[in-house]
Parts: sequence; C-alpha cells; structure tokens
Amino acid sequence: MKLIPLFLLIALTSSMTASSFPSFADFASRAEAGDRLSVVFLGGSLTWGAQATDPQKTSYRALVGQKLEQAYPRAHFSFHDAAIGGTGSQLAAFRLERDVLAHKPDLVFLDFTINDGPYDAPSPHRLAAYESLIRRLIQAGIPVVQVILPAKKDMQPEPVPRPLDAKHKEIGRAYGLPLADAVTRARERVREGKTTADLLWDLPEDHTHPGDAGYALYAEAAWEAFAKAVKGNVRCRLPEAMLHAPAYMNVTRNRLTQMHPLPTGWHPGKPHRNALAYDFVCSRWMDDLAIAEGQADVLHLKFLGSEALLFGEMTPRSGSYAVRVDGGEAKIHSATCKEGNMRLAQVVAEGLDPEKEHVIEIIPTLKPGEELRLESLCIAGERRDAGLLRTADSAPGSLENLQWAGGFR
Repeated sequence: MKLIPLFLLIALTSSMTASSFPSFADFASRAEAGDRLSVVFLGGSLTWGAQATDPQKTSYRALVGQKLEQAYPRAHFSFHDAAIGGTGSQLAAFRLERDVLAHKPDLVFLDFTINDGPYDAPSPHRLAAYESLIRRLIQAGIPVVQVILPAKKDMQPEPVPRPLDAKHKEIGRAYGLPLADAVTRARERVREGKTTADLLWDLPEDHTHPGDAGYALYAEAAWEAFAKAVKGNVRCRLPEAMLHAPAYMNVTRNRLTQMHPLPTGWHPGKPHRNALAYDFVCSRWMDDLAIAEGQADVLHLKFLGSEALLFGEMTPRSGSYAVRVDGGEAKIHSATCKEGNMRLAQVVAEGLDPEKEHVIEIIPTLKPGEELRLESLCIAGERRDAGLLRTADSAPGSLENLQWAGGFR
C-alpha cells in the first residue's frame, strides 16, 4: 500500500465510494491468500503492555498478533508497536506519519481512552486530534479497530463516570469502526464472579496497568471486535462532515535541528538509547535533537495554525523552560525526570486563531549543568498551509520551508 500525501487526501476522499472504503473482509481474504500484511498498534502504555510479564508475548497487542497468526497461518504478518506511555491523541496526530503510516499498515488497532482523560470533561482539542487519527487512516485506505481500555477503579460497584467513552464511541460509529469495549467486558466478568479486579490488576501499587490476566481480557475484546467485523463484512466510512473541529487534519512536525544555524547555545545531538521503560526510549521515536545548554538564546519562531506541541526528551539533567505565545504571559514547564530518561510531550498552545500568524518564544531557563532537549515544534491547524513559517525577524537562523526540508507532514 502506497502512502497518500496528506494534501491529496481531501480531494481523494470526495471521489471515494462506499465500496472503496477499507474492508475487514478484504483484509481477511488477503490474509487467507498468504499476502504480506502489516498491523500497527497505536496507543499508550496499555497498548505497549506495561506490567505484562513479557510485553512482547503477553500484552494485548502481542496476544492479538498471535491470534492473527493462528487464524491465518498462510499470511506473512509484520507487527509494529507505535505506543508511547503517558501520551495521547494530540502527540499521536504528529506521530502518525513516522510511526504508523511509514509501516504501510493494512490494519490498525487504536486506543487513547485512558491518556485522553476518560474521567474528565472531554477536551475538544483531544477529541479533534482523536477524530483526525481515524479520518486520516481511513482516507489512506486502512481499516481501524477502536479499542477502549479500563483501569482498576472502573471495576468499583459504583465506578467514576467515563464521559470520554461516549464521545469516542460516537466518533467510532460515525466512521463505521468495530468497537473493542474492554471496559464493559471487564465489568461484566467481575459482576458475574468470573474474575476480580485484584486478579486483573495483580500489582497493588499499580491500578492502571493490569497483569497478564487483564491483558488477556483486553485481547479477547479486540479480537472479538475484529472477528465480528470480518464476518459482517464491515467497511469503515467517512462522514462528509467531521464531528469535531478539523484542527488536526493538517499537521507539521518541525525538527529544530533543521535551523541553519542553530541559535547560540544550541547544538544538534542524538536521543538516548535507554530509558525508564522501553516505550520511553527516545531513539525509537526521534532521530535527532536540538540541545540547549548554559545561557542559550531564546528560540523565536513564527507559525500558522491553532495548536502547538513540543516533542523531545526529559532526563535527570534537563532543566526548565518557558513558553510565550504572541507576547502573552510566559508559562514555565519542567523537562526534568529525576528517575531517568523519557519522552517530553508538552502542549503549548490550543485554540489559537487559525488564520493568524503567531509568534512563539521557547526560553531556556537552565541552571549550570542543565540542558534542554527538543526534537520538534509540532503545529496543527485547519488550513492546508498550517505549519512553521520561519524564524521571527529578531532571531538568527532560517526555517524557510522547514516542513519540507526536515519535518514530517
């Protein structure tokens, strides 16, 4: 399957007919015929398999992979883990090209319910990002299984409401996605006395990540949703209008190392190859970093769009930084992780005027011996030309056409 450039997707969508939308039965037919097929699992730590005894064998994604191989022994599968713990749909919108579409997937399992905040009032920005993931995947001809996963507190007799689930399910129905609702399945099993919350989440200190029994239940829900979609010849579809704002339909991930030259106090470097957890190993998710040390200059950048996110790496040596947008109040963020290395993903602007040029200042506030490690400034917006424009007039260097020279569209 060839990747479709994002700027062509909208035009192609208008010409797609119902029979051309991705079909689960078509995927199964290809698997039965012995085709080479790529399957990607996109999500957070529950998709990666944190606290499984062996995430490569006993996580839900590993178990689903085993079920696919057993059901279709002639097929040649490649499975790809695109899960980063503690991150949600907003970062995923900027990772979709590099970490999902680059694998030319024939099937994607998608979950961001926990990391998008299931117990809070649903964020319109996260909903926009979540819907954009589904829409962009279907536009690229890829069938998607929607996965909704629980935490231990969801098993209480009177659990805390999860208003985000209803919003995610509404999006899934609009796009014709099969639903793997592991929340409902786990509650039914506990209520029927077939298991307990303590058996599913068997580590007393972790109420989010289950043990192997919990991941097996997740896999049951995911496999059943897929199998029903195959049997029912389910096709994903594209509603003419989006349910939420199209703010994440046009994205650029602008690598800061492409500044020529980098401002004083900044230099290019590589991400670490070790971390607190395997899904946090930044060399898996980024190729290079712009690293600030000492009295590093402020980065002044202009962009067109409504949403902005910084992606990079946190370490024990990392310090703090401030971000100012359009001359407003500077907001201070810490990049320090005392326990070890991990990913940094910080939303720094939401809901800006998508028609207006904006100026963002990234201000290192480092003590002696500290550093700031950033991979990219990620920009999203409704306009097709949303993205980084250039450095502000007062700053050295040039980022002209950065989205083509060094970004992931």
